[in-house]
Amino acid sequence: MAQVYDRVALIGLGLIASSMFWAIKRAGLAGEVTGFARSAETRATARDIGLCDRVCDSAAEAAEGADLVVLCVPVGAMGAVAAEIAPVLKPGATVSDVGSVKKAVIEAVGPHIPDGVHFIPAHPLAGTEHSGPRSGFAELFDNRWCILVPEGADAAATSRLRALWEGMGSNVEEMDAEHHDLVLAVTSHTPHLIAYTMVGVADDLRRVTDSEVIKYSAAGFRDFTRIAASDPTMWRDVFLTNKEATLEILGRFTEELFALQRAIRTGDGDHLHAYFTRTRAIRRGIIEAGQDTDAPNFGRTPAKKG
Repeated sequence: MAQVYDRVALIGLGLIASSMFWAIKRAGLAGEVTGFARSAETRATARDIGLCDRVCDSAAEAAEGADLVVLCVPVGAMGAVAAEIAPVLKPGATVSDVGSVKKAVIEAVGPHIPDGVHFIPAHPLAGTEHSGPRSGFAELFDNRWCILVPEGADAAATSRLRALWEGMGSNVEEMDAEHHDLVLAVTSHTPHLIAYTMVGVADDLRRVTDSEVIKYSAAGFRDFTRIAASDPTMWRDVFLTNKEATLEILGRFTEELFALQRAIRTGDGDHLHAYFTRTRAIRRGIIEAGQDTDAPNFGRTPAKKG
């Protein structure tokens, strides 16, 4: 792949940012990648493992002179970070993000973007339950979707950002912010909320059954616990900032759940069989689309430089 940007700045150095760095370096997509994390401990870890070509001690230092600045912090912190870096953004640069909510990000970040700087929100649909600078790996985005929300942004700047994500292995699609937030409420946000709830129920039951729920966990519960291990700060912000779409999908989920309860109570096997057949077909579609497996080399910690 050809180089897309001379300099990329990653603000926040968790799973997504660290995976972006390794994916950018794998394909030679940027001349230099700078990084910043609010925690001094995280910055020290990043330097220790060779994460980023230069780890800076402020967000403004990392963003200054960058052609692309990517906000990789929790959604609730993006507005403050955007305000901090705004004075040093160079004309013609692009600011993007990796948040899983888009309307709230646009409202929080947009007012701080100076004239002459492009703002193109993005959301890579990739992740694991792990977090922190050591959790990233170059293959995280391979054959995963990244959604861009240009909202009228410059076409050339959008094409350039698309080229970066495609170079990192992603399939790229464009959506408007409202549609993105509704789709993600269905495919990600509500499932995570249900997983947190189910694990909480099991924890209550565990106290009654002397740990048998945990001891005899089957595959379904293991999947729930994996999802519920995700970063709590990130998910708190997701639900607070995508409130309307999540509540709408939760309402629909509750209606479906009541219908299944009634079918079980009344012994309506035909309804249960038809419902499970339809939903199994959706799962098969996910498998056929190649979206059911983790990227290879998951959990690999890159070797320390030097």
